[in-house]
Amino acid sequence: MPRLARLDAPGVLHHVIGRGIERRKIFYRDKDREDFVERLAELAEKGAWTVYAWTLMPNHYHLLIKTKNQPLADNMRKLLTGYAVNFNRRHKRAGHLFQNRYKSIVCQEDNYLRELVRYLHLNPLRARLVQDMEQLNRYPWSGHSALLDRVKREWQDTGYVLSYFGQGKKARRNYLAYIMEGIAQGRRPDLVGGGLIRSLGGWSEVLALRSHKEKVPYDQRILGDGDFVEGLRSALDDLIQRNRKSTGQTLDLETLTEQTGSKYGLLPGELRSGGRRREVVRARAEIALSAVRELGYSGADVARYLGVTTSCINRVVRRGR
Repeated sequence: MPRLARLDAPGVLHHVIGRGIERRKIFYRDKDREDFVERLAELAEKGAWTVYAWTLMPNHYHLLIKTKNQPLADNMRKLLTGYAVNFNRRHKRAGHLFQNRYKSIVCQEDNYLRELVRYLHLNPLRARLVQDMEQLNRYPWSGHSALLDRVKREWQDTGYVLSYFGQGKKARRNYLAYIMEGIAQGRRPDLVGGGLIRSLGGWSEVLALRSHKEKVPYDQRILGDGDFVEGLRSALDDLIQRNRKSTGQTLDLETLTEQTGSKYGLLPGELRSGGRRREVVRARAEIALSAVRELGYSGADVARYLGVTTSCINRVVRRGR
């Protein structure tokens, strides 16, 4: 299935998950973990993002971060590339360390921040990297110990997370109680992705909506309710439009189709008919590439406009021709 473009904008909450290639270990010893955490901290201190929760597992990592004015992809590249180079040097290896790309899910903060903090910070206990809560409370390779003030992490925004649980020492007690309540829940696959089923809490809720013929906007890249999905899409559309104006880019799909059609001696209607003539296919591919990569349109939007399937557009964009 073609990969969807990442969603990103200033002030967006992301749950980021990255794994080792072929699920191999990406952390062998504490020196590796220290290197990763130092890089994460440095980026936070430089204003790349705000870190609310994180945990390092032997073959993967979780981050709960909010972007600022810098693209998530740029800073993740700095974090992962620098770490991989040092890791390979330390362990005298070559080649890729991580899977092709990390997973980033945009999350609705009010609905999911508390649950995601708990999910991330219980991972070491669920995986038996620690034996009990007392060990987890002191465990240095997740943000949980910082929230309890057992390990100092000045770059981690513990104050904001604790504000969800009260004030002062009471906030820490309430937070710890909340964490402990989550142990019995076990693994939470509903919190590691987006889409309608996860956002609504399961198939039963989806089926209930369908029985009443209700439609809710959703997106596989977003963990949040329909209003949040629509609001985020609208905000991203506005951002794309502002970026186009700031760069002098004023093309829209209609104008792009007219210009490309003129180049190939085709009418816009021919390009929107789903035809398979060689000239039509070539021109349509050019439109798709420009619309998605340069103008910021989604594959689905381009597909609807040109009268073809979304998979067709995504395939063209993925291949780059």
